Amino acid sequence: MVADTLEIATRFGSGQAVKRLEDEGLLKGVGRYTDDVVPQGQLRLCFVRSPYPHARIVSVDTSAAKAMPGVVCVAAGAELVAAGVKPIPGSAAFKRAGGAPGATPPRRPLAHERVRFVGEAVALVVAETMQQARDAAEAVMVDYEELPQVVDLDGATAPGAPALCDEAPDNIAAEMRHGNEAATAAAFAQAAHTVRLSVVNQRVAALTIEPRSVLAWVAEDGRLTLNMSSQMPSGVKNSLCNDVLGLPRDRVRVTVGDVGGGFGMKTGIYPEDAAVAWAAHTLGRPVKWVADRSEEFLSTAHGRDQQCEAEMALAADGKVLALRLRTLANVGAYATGTGVAIQLMIGPWVQTSVYDIQTIDFHYKAVLTNTAPTSAYRGAGRPEAIFLMERLMDEAARQTGIDRIALRRRNFITPAQMPYKNAMGQTYDTGQFEKVMDQGLALADWSGFEARAAQSRAQGKLRGLGIATFLEWTGGNVFEERVTVDVKADGTIEVFSAVNQMGQGIATTLAQLVVDVFGVPIEQVRVVLGDTDRGDGFGSAGSRSLFTGGSAMRVGSERTVEHAKQLAARELEAAADDITYAAGQFKVRGTDLGIGLFALAARQPEGRIHMDSTSAVSGPTWPNGCHISEVEVDRATGAVQVVRYSSVNDVGRVVNPMIVRGQLDGGAVQGLGQALCEHMVYDRDTGQPVTGSLMDYCAPRADLLAGDFVTEMDESTPCKNNPLGVKGVGELGTIGATPSVVNAVADALARGGFAAATPGLQMPLTAGKLWQVLAA
Repeated sequence: MVADTLEIATRFGSGQAVKRLEDEGLLKGVGRYTDDVVPQGQLRLCFVRSPYPHARIVSVDTSAAKAMPGVVCVAAGAELVAAGVKPIPGSAAFKRAGGAPGATPPRRPLAHERVRFVGEAVALVVAETMQQARDAAEAVMVDYEELPQVVDLDGATAPGAPALCDEAPDNIAAEMRHGNEAATAAAFAQAAHTVRLSVVNQRVAALTIEPRSVLAWVAEDGRLTLNMSSQMPSGVKNSLCNDVLGLPRDRVRVTVGDVGGGFGMKTGIYPEDAAVAWAAHTLGRPVKWVADRSEEFLSTAHGRDQQCEAEMALAADGKVLALRLRTLANVGAYATGTGVAIQLMIGPWVQTSVYDIQTIDFHYKAVLTNTAPTSAYRGAGRPEAIFLMERLMDEAARQTGIDRIALRRRNFITPAQMPYKNAMGQTYDTGQFEKVMDQGLALADWSGFEARAAQSRAQGKLRGLGIATFLEWTGGNVFEERVTVDVKADGTIEVFSAVNQMGQGIATTLAQLVVDVFGVPIEQVRVVLGDTDRGDGFGSAGSRSLFTGGSAMRVGSERTVEHAKQLAARELEAAADDITYAAGQFKVRGTDLGIGLFALAARQPEGRIHMDSTSAVSGPTWPNGCHISEVEVDRATGAVQVVRYSSVNDVGRVVNPMIVRGQLDGGAVQGLGQALCEHMVYDRDTGQPVTGSLMDYCAPRADLLAGDFVTEMDESTPCKNNPLGVKGVGELGTIGATPSVVNAVADALARGGFAAATPGLQMPLTAGKLWQVLAA
């Protein structure tokens, strides 16, 4: 029996590269995305969107649209307000200077009285077919009175700038200060070296293959039901019930099927989600909306968009004495709670990263502009913070003459300092940062770089070597999760979790954890996700799915086995302490008496063994890594190619190495995209999006990377905050890639005689930008 358990664990359990259970259906084309669900009588919805970045809505004439063929409903913002539909809550939990509540315009499902960015939904049309809805949407006549607009941070914070709401005449939605201003000033006064950088973290778009999609209908039991592409169905339900529609919680159900990518962009409720729900609830018929790619560029939450004046003070030996930051974050036309938290709180939590820096003076402001709101995007605040820190470290090395590896060694937090409380009050439970860096240097053949650089010079190219040593915080700030476990008489174990799949393979990983406990083949495990009727929970965000949801699955499975032992004891007329369990069989110790797990389930009144389990981990995880990039810069064109990429990642215990590598590699490519090509641009004079399609927005491609891509994991430092010992992994690659590539380009320029240009480098490092540097 023990041998059977070991064989099953060896094939399917933790630590094994089990093929993803999700993939077979997707590869066969039988996946079930929201647009694949077509209930009888389904209607299609199309939005009328603002062509202006800022305008007063004078009137909305829907008469012509209502008379068109197939049209069932046309509504503007005034109708929804009259029906009692409420705004989506904003960022009131944060404060403005002086203690006033955080300010934001009311964000409604449909704009009312004013529009504040190009693409904001003004009216909706519901028709029998999508083409009929589109045709009728073009017949809706909206009379606008154009207002002054502002889309950039400098303009929005200038005296006399157009204000987006009366509560924030200076366009500052909220602000926070961290640290000790006086102590920081004293540290700078005694510093041997001071490094200053102006760093822009540009706005980017989250490009999921599947766009946002929502289907809503009133079920036979009279409840409003949504099927949608979301990372957090419970969050959507909470917003609909508690805030927007005011429906009782037992009258709303949200389900999620397959999700074609999320990247944080599909967390929480959007105005369009609420509008579709209202339409279905009002009409009593199924209503579907699937965004097109243009709508995604215009109205989906964007990421990043931050500029910072940064200063670092160092002693003569390279010890960092203090860090001072003045940061403006563009949160768009509506300051969401998530968008503000990312910039004012979550990013600062990791700002000092893997370095022992206790003296800080940070001042962050969330700024309103006439652009689409920003919110979570892979990394969510941590990429901005780490990019800034790693740029400072490399510039400090260049300006002081201290070797950049020696500078990092001088400032690393050591294992002896663990658990370590950083200057923001966050406690790292574990970390061996110098060890991880040493592994990264060896993996990248750091010492052999000069020979490779000589080969590049012979071909007329500059070659650079960049490094990022860093950590990140994972958790979503909710550390509790609920699971249910059902052992069924048919020989299956069905488990439910409120975390969600979105391409990251979490269902497979959860199944492996169930195998660890029950010792049955993975084919007997069925994972169910995405249904608020089965259970509410936070969902998948902040790289929490495994360490929070997976830990809850382990605990829930163990509780099920312990409960089943009590049931087996009654069946076998033995003491529970004498019952053993392995590989699906209960035995009475020292006898040949026993009963199978599924036979035991069949004897229960409901024909199953059921466990509803809620458990929590004790805190966040702090994955960390060393990412090293090598680039070549073409002297003639400025084009950059990543020719080698090596990373060592401390992600704690690894449940499925194939899935973890996929997450790290995919994340790194997204980081490369921001470093070299991606930028969501608004025209300053007109407020119009310039990169509103894939014809204009440069997404990363495979040819950005020309050489070796090597990813390794270090499992020697398991996390102490959860029973699995795992650390979040979904965003780590993105966070490390961007600074390592930009540092590599800066190194190439410095080696080529352009060191004076390196402090002013700003992403994306396009060929045109670098050609201007080289030509000068």
